Amino acid sequence: MKYRVIGTAVETRREVSVLSLGTMTFGTTVDEATSYAILDRFVEAGGTFVDTSNNYAFWVNGTQGGESEELVGRWLRSRGIGDEITVATKLGARPNQPTSGFSLDVEGLSAKVIRESAERSRERLGIERIHLLYAHIMDENTPLEETVRGFAEVVADGTAGLLGASNHWAWRVERARTLAAAAGVPGYEVLQHHHSYLRQRTDLPSLRSPDGNQGLVGGDLLSYVRDNPALTQVAYSPLIAGAYVREDKPLGPGFDHAGTEPRLRAVREVAAETGATVNQVVLAWLMGGDIPILPLVGASSVAQLEENLAAVDLDLTPTQRTRLDTAH
Repeated sequence: MKYRVIGTAVETRREVSVLSLGTMTFGTTVDEATSYAILDRFVEAGGTFVDTSNNYAFWVNGTQGGESEELVGRWLRSRGIGDEITVATKLGARPNQPTSGFSLDVEGLSAKVIRESAERSRERLGIERIHLLYAHIMDENTPLEETVRGFAEVVADGTAGLLGASNHWAWRVERARTLAAAAGVPGYEVLQHHHSYLRQRTDLPSLRSPDGNQGLVGGDLLSYVRDNPALTQVAYSPLIAGAYVREDKPLGPGFDHAGTEPRLRAVREVAAETGATVNQVVLAWLMGGDIPILPLVGASSVAQLEENLAAVDLDLTPTQRTRLDTAH
């Protein structure tokens, strides 16, 4: 395993594995025994970065979520694991009522919600401090100043350590960080968005914005992270739910553009040259780029996890990386 430090303050920064394990479906579609086996193998391989959310996975059983946090908490306690594993969770997108559908009726990012939801997550996880706490979505109905203050308060009282933002426009991240800096309080240091070798169109309207999908890494966000090397970018769904290698998992409409086929050819050619799988090449490309990305991988079996773990030791040559970068 390889490692990277996230965060800047001595009191909250963490050294984490370059591969993060997502537990979104643990406790729902992935049963407890399998979830434990995947988590155990991840730690055995040197993994130290586990990701969940307070709303995972409400859509499976029509709940408000919390099943994933509860399972991770049971696993941590059963294995006697303490502060050596970095646990990240998110708040803001938990539905206000039990549901199996995605809507705008969610908890949001008021100071009250941040305080109460963070404490509930900490209790479900059974840990003294949430190592990394994300704003899961943007909340444009709450003044940004209040959200910044709310997150600062849970850091001050020891409920959370590092702060992050997921599914945010780059300008919203910058504005929140500017407000935090002006107030002399902690701001977002870790970002989590969808990112992969194949790029999605960013202009298609989403549930939360007519202007496009704020959950995607675009050129503006990459430029922002490049110019702020203290920031860490985490990439969720880097393998596009298996669509690189499985015919029963077609690419979505966001990939229906001229750049997709050339990049598919390039990644398959590099995989053939290296003897690695396409998935492993994608993960290696993310981790080894000039803007280093931490992939957040999901797994429903230990075998899937093993494939992902092997990507950590795959070193692409400069020629291979250039070919991947310039395919269009």
